[in-house]
Amino acid sequence: SFLQSLFIAFFIAACLSSLSLRHFHHLSQEIRTVLQCERRSRIPQPRSTTMGASSNGGYCASNYASYCQNRRFSKEVLDNVHGTIYLDPLALKFVDTEQFQRQVRRFGISSSSSQSYLFAGLTNTVYPGAVHSRFEHSLGVYHLAGEVAYRLRAQQDPDFPVEDFDIKTVKLAGLLHDIGHGPFSHTFERQFLPRFLSGAPWSHEDMSISMIDYIVDKHHIDIEPECLKKAKDMIVASTEHGSRNSPTEKQFLYDIVANGRNGVDVDKFDYLVRDSRACGVGCGFMFPRLMGSMRVLGDEICYRAKDYLTVYKLFSTRAEMHRTVYTHAKVKGIELMAVDALSKANESLGIADAVQNPGEFWKLDDTILKRIEVDERPELKEARDLVLRIRRRDIYQFCNEFAVPKEKLDHFNDVTPQDIICSQKSSDVTLKEEDIAVSTVQIDLTRGSSNPLESVKFFQDHDSTDKFTIPVEHISHLIPAVCQDKIVRVYAKKPELVEAVSQAFENFQMTTYGVKGILATPEKKRNGKRLFPY
Repeated sequence: SFLQSLFIAFFIAACLSSLSLRHFHHLSQEIRTVLQCERRSRIPQPRSTTMGASSNGGYCASNYASYCQNRRFSKEVLDNVHGTIYLDPLALKFVDTEQFQRQVRRFGISSSSSQSYLFAGLTNTVYPGAVHSRFEHSLGVYHLAGEVAYRLRAQQDPDFPVEDFDIKTVKLAGLLHDIGHGPFSHTFERQFLPRFLSGAPWSHEDMSISMIDYIVDKHHIDIEPECLKKAKDMIVASTEHGSRNSPTEKQFLYDIVANGRNGVDVDKFDYLVRDSRACGVGCGFMFPRLMGSMRVLGDEICYRAKDYLTVYKLFSTRAEMHRTVYTHAKVKGIELMAVDALSKANESLGIADAVQNPGEFWKLDDTILKRIEVDERPELKEARDLVLRIRRRDIYQFCNEFAVPKEKLDHFNDVTPQDIICSQKSSDVTLKEEDIAVSTVQIDLTRGSSNPLESVKFFQDHDSTDKFTIPVEHISHLIPAVCQDKIVRVYAKKPELVEAVSQAFENFQMTTYGVKGILATPEKKRNGKRLFPY
């Protein structure tokens, strides 16, 4: 064909003119997109299209023309996961602000001058490679949100047209969906703030909305009110109040970034691949396969029936990352110390008060521990000592863990330090509540005890117009029937108390459940001797 000949001509021209490899790679990608569009245009389509296009190929060509037109005014960013990402002018207005840039981890001459905002919280204390920030993740979600929107428009459903305005809005939601996170990611939101805030729980999604409004006002960003409103609605779409205010039309657009229906969204696509690569643990989930097959049927994004196990792999990979990385026993121990340090410094630094004011909140990032560490005020001594213990790897000692039996999950009551103390029998040491830290870890497939696959809709093939759910037993008997784990971990805050705390926790397990955990602390640690700390 003419286009294939054109591709060969460009290749020869590149060789003759010594065109840089990078520019030729970009050029070949664009020509490949056109070739794919041409092939699709030759495939008979079961349904007609709108807006004056006679075939899906017409839409694809239109998409490509719009894509190239927008790229002329974009800035290139080279990402280690997705390759080249193009930031459009609207995105740049937000990216080039100090509020958005707080998400960047900058390596300076001294750590005290670096601005850090790690995506994976304190995971890098165990996985040193996990030093990527929410800045990269936000760009990745922005990119994938745009890719999904373009793909859905290329497979256009005449009842649910995807317009340029929709694509711009979805991309903006992807870019800004995490801008409301505090220091150390979810640790700040779920462990630190509940100690000081009463009433309705604080959420980073709600704070993202406040931060967006603050940035627009502070920097006088010219943006269509409808675009801004819809982008904010997309960010909170997976929250409880977001689901109550769900849109009446084009609801599928609100499932791209934060999917409240079933949890399949580009936010997970990006962070699972990005985090697993940074930590070196591998990732078996392939998001391009899902992106290549998704279609809109009945105002809902659906997937091919043959991709059922790929969707399951998304949820199982997330659960595995939580088990091995995000909730690693050492990571949780260090998180407990960081939360204690922030709590002891809160009165002096007003950390919790900042969440009520976006103008103060954006100044909080992971360098808060460095601020505590170098502040010599006497009232910060306890907090400072805890931070120094983290630096010196003198961390809270893991004693044991226990998986709550599945028949107890629905009626589980949180274990407290007082429960452990009350289970202490004969010992040379009398334990106090401040000697013990308890962490309850919940690992699920995004929907607690429910199976999210029950909410995912599938279609038979690309000629189908019907959507349906698939019972798990019709696919595999290897998929677990229980979709939730709850693990109780106990830590001794001082090395010399490991033996006493371990024994008291074992007594508690035997009294409560009739069995004890098998991941007990090694004898050398029980005697107060430190092994390799990692």
